[in-house]
Amino acid sequence: MREAEATGRSVTLKVWRGDPAGGELVSYEVPAQEGMVILDAVLWIQAHVDADLAVRWNCKAAKCGSCSAEINGFPRLMCKSRLDSFQGDITVTPMHTFPVIRDLVTDVSWNYEVNKQIPPFTPSEEDLNDAEPWRMQQEDVQRLTEFRKCIECFLCQDVCHVLRNHEQKDQYYGPRFMIRTATLEMHPKDSLDRRPMLKHKAGLGMCNITKCCYEVCPEHINITDNAIIPLKERVADEYFDPVRWAARKLTGGDKRRRRPVRGMEDAPDRR
Repeated sequence: MREAEATGRSVTLKVWRGDPAGGELVSYEVPAQEGMVILDAVLWIQAHVDADLAVRWNCKAAKCGSCSAEINGFPRLMCKSRLDSFQGDITVTPMHTFPVIRDLVTDVSWNYEVNKQIPPFTPSEEDLNDAEPWRMQQEDVQRLTEFRKCIECFLCQDVCHVLRNHEQKDQYYGPRFMIRTATLEMHPKDSLDRRPMLKHKAGLGMCNITKCCYEVCPEHINITDNAIIPLKERVADEYFDPVRWAARKLTGGDKRRRRPVRGMEDAPDRR
């Protein structure tokens, strides 16, 4: 930082300081250096001004998802946001959707509780007992690879209006877990039918496809077009297609390969 300090160049960061009881924005003058990102500036404050400033980070390479925050009101990774991309004072606040622990650190444990409710990958007995290597079409591999790029920064959860503005965490799993479910539901070797869970417990119908989750994703995963909309189509085919309904009535049931998630076969729609 010596070169930056010698030139007298600096930037004002307004960082939210507080805890669950409340807090305020505190201004800091940070010496700017070429190539600095917001996380660099926050760590400079921690090292030189306020050693007790709480911030969560790990890799500083946009791969761990730890340093999520809101910069000028927009959910971003601090390690991927360059100082020179902003004009004037820069405001750094914790993610709005999750409870504050202290300063820029929020409690995201709700997400892990949701993840526990999604049945894991479950191959059929036939596939489990098959001695031959499993084979998949390259198209299926590429589709699932996109979803696997998620770094669980939870920025998509933070920006989702159902969770952020309406606080309906008990009604909707959120975009991150639509991606997680799509990874399983679209896997050709998975044997579970998660459509009842998506319609009822996961609240897939709550999403009105604003694509705000896609806009904040640091991995550029097309959450809406490639995961949520295809899942909506699968649920609509199952529950609202009159032709399929008539066919099931005539044939006495659905002959599809996948079996429904236990406990969700006849789950009532809570909305």
